[in-house]
Amino acid sequence: MLQVSYIRENREKVLERLAVKNFKQLNLVDEIIQLDNDRRAAQTSSEELQAKANAAAKQIGDLMRAGKKDEAESIKANTVAWKEEIKILGDALAMIEDDLNQKLVLLPNLPHASVPKGLTPEENEVVLENGAKPNLPENALPHWDLAAKYKLIDFELGVKITGAGFPVYLNKGAKIQRALIAYFLDEAEKAGYSEVIPPLVVNEASGFGTTQLPDKEGQMYYINEDKLYLIPTAEVPVTNLYRDVILKGEDLPVKNCAYTQCFRREAGSYGAHVRGLNRLHQFDKVEIVTVAHPDKSYEILEQMSLHVQGLLQKLGLPYRVLRLCGGDMGFGSALTYDMETWSAAQQRWLEVSSVSNFETFQSNRLKLRFRNAEGKTQLAHTLNGSALALPRILATILENNQTEKGIKVPEVLVPYTKFEWVD
Repeated sequence: MLQVSYIRENREKVLERLAVKNFKQLNLVDEIIQLDNDRRAAQTSSEELQAKANAAAKQIGDLMRAGKKDEAESIKANTVAWKEEIKILGDALAMIEDDLNQKLVLLPNLPHASVPKGLTPEENEVVLENGAKPNLPENALPHWDLAAKYKLIDFELGVKITGAGFPVYLNKGAKIQRALIAYFLDEAEKAGYSEVIPPLVVNEASGFGTTQLPDKEGQMYYINEDKLYLIPTAEVPVTNLYRDVILKGEDLPVKNCAYTQCFRREAGSYGAHVRGLNRLHQFDKVEIVTVAHPDKSYEILEQMSLHVQGLLQKLGLPYRVLRLCGGDMGFGSALTYDMETWSAAQQRWLEVSSVSNFETFQSNRLKLRFRNAEGKTQLAHTLNGSALALPRILATILENNQTEKGIKVPEVLVPYTKFEWVD
C-alpha cells in the first residue's frame, strides 16, 4: 500500500508511474489527497476542542477549590457542548479514515523507473537468453504424452479424485518431483536462505498484508466456515512471519525459503496452452523471500534473479529473462523479472519463475519495520521469487531430455532420484 504522505508530496510522479502500469482510475489520487485534507482538518478541529476541554476542566477544578461554584458550573456547560462536538468529529474522522483506506488499497504499487511501458506480455523486455534450444526428432512428444508413456503422471486419475488441474504423480514421476523439491531447498540453503515450513492456509490479515486481498480474492480457494484461504504461494505465510515486527537494521537482509503446495483457482483458464502441467490448480513450489534494507533491495533483486538462473543452468534448461512491462506486472510489484524455459516439444516459452521487489508496498500493510542506524524505525523492503515452481520445470525436463532410449535425468538430480534414466 502506498503511503499517503508520499502521494501528497509526489502527486505528479505518482500519476506518471501509475500510467506506466496502465492504471485507469487516476482520479483516485486526487480523491485520496482530498480525503487526507479532510482527515487532517477533522483531526485538527478535534484536537483544538480537546485542548479547550482539558483547559476548562483544569479551570473548573481551580474554581471549585476556590469556592466559586457558579462560575465553575457556567464553564462546565461549555465543556458539555465541546464534548458533543468532539464525539461528532470523532465519528466523522472514523468515516473519513475508512473511506481513505478503502481507496488506498485500490492503488497498485508504483513501477520502478526501469520498467518499460506496455500493455501485454508481448511488450515485455527480453533481458537475456541463455542456452541452446535442443533439436528434437520429428516424433518428439509433449510432456503429457511422455507422462502417459512412461507412467509418470496420471491426469485422468486426478480428475476422478478431485477435478482437472490436480494431477497424480506416479513411480519415477513422483521421485523426480521429490528430487526437484529437495534439490531446490538444498541450493537455497547454500545461498543463505533459512528454511521454514509454514501453514498452507492463511487468514484474511495475511492475505491483505501481501496484497492477495482484495486484489486476487477470486483466484484463491476459500474455506468459508473458518474464513481461511488456501495459499497461492509460500510468499504469503512466509512474508507474514514478519507482520507487526520491528527488525534490527544489522540483521538485514533476512532470507527465508520454503517448500509448499500452492493452490490457485485459475478461473477461466482453458485451451491447449494450459494442457498437462502447463497450468494447475495444485502444484509444488520452492519460494525464496527476503526482507531487505531499502538501500540494498535492488542489488538483492539481482542476486535473487541470478540464483534462479543458476538453478536453470544446472538443470541444463535453456531459458530467458524478461523484465515485465507496466501493464503485465503484478498489483504489488515495483519491478519483476520473469524466467521462462524453452519447451522443445511445444515450441514455446513457459514461465517458471517470477522474482519481484515490492519495495515498501507490502511492508506498509504489514507494518514491517526495522530500526535504522539513527535508532528510528522505517519500513523495510520485501522481495520474493519462485526458486522454482515445479510443474513447468518438470514439463521441460521431460520434453527437452527425451531420446530414443528414454528420458535422461539431469545430472544434478541423480543423487536425489538414484536413477539416470526414465525408460
